[in-house]
Amino acid sequence: MADPSLTRPLPVFDPPTPNPQTDFDIGEEYGTARKSLPPAGIVAICVAVVAAIVAGFALTHRAHAISTGSIDDVVAVAMPGQDMVMVALNVSLQNNEQKPTWIKSITVAADVGGTKQTDEAAPAVDVQRYFQSMPELKQHALDLLTPETRVSPGSKIAGTIVVSFPVNSDAFAARKSLTVTVTPYDELPIVIRK
Repeated sequence: MADPSLTRPLPVFDPPTPNPQTDFDIGEEYGTARKSLPPAGIVAICVAVVAAIVAGFALTHRAHAISTGSIDDVVAVAMPGQDMVMVALNVSLQNNEQKPTWIKSITVAADVGGTKQTDEAAPAVDVQRYFQSMPELKQHALDLLTPETRVSPGSKIAGTIVVSFPVNSDAFAARKSLTVTVTPYDELPIVIRK
């Protein structure tokens, strides 16, 4: 007969019950946006609020041209022996702001014969020499208008600037346009056309 210890049924073992503290699905990705970002609605609201604040600040604090101006007189003198013209312009500026402003730079552009000629206002030291060598420039001249000139709040100033263009006097007289651009430190440029 067979040994009864050999024919006995083997015990059945149940698998262990999972521990809720160690329940971990190894197949789930935790680096995805769904797991690491807040809900899309909250993100959209936050972005909209930040965009509205930035837009409001940009609209209320942007630079703007409050000052105005005009070109009052233009005197052009041909330079002897050269195909060039010196131009003295009397310009008026009105500061309509409640604070003073200072001029950073002054440029003049002329559309002569279909080409645009541009020049910076001559420094005061050079202008005095130009006035001595070409007295016609000084006929209607006012005080010089130079960079760093202060324009008081609500006031109007007028001054003369001198520039030169590499064209003859007939071509300058037949120009299509003359534009003076005065750039203050704290405003948009003041563009004056004649």
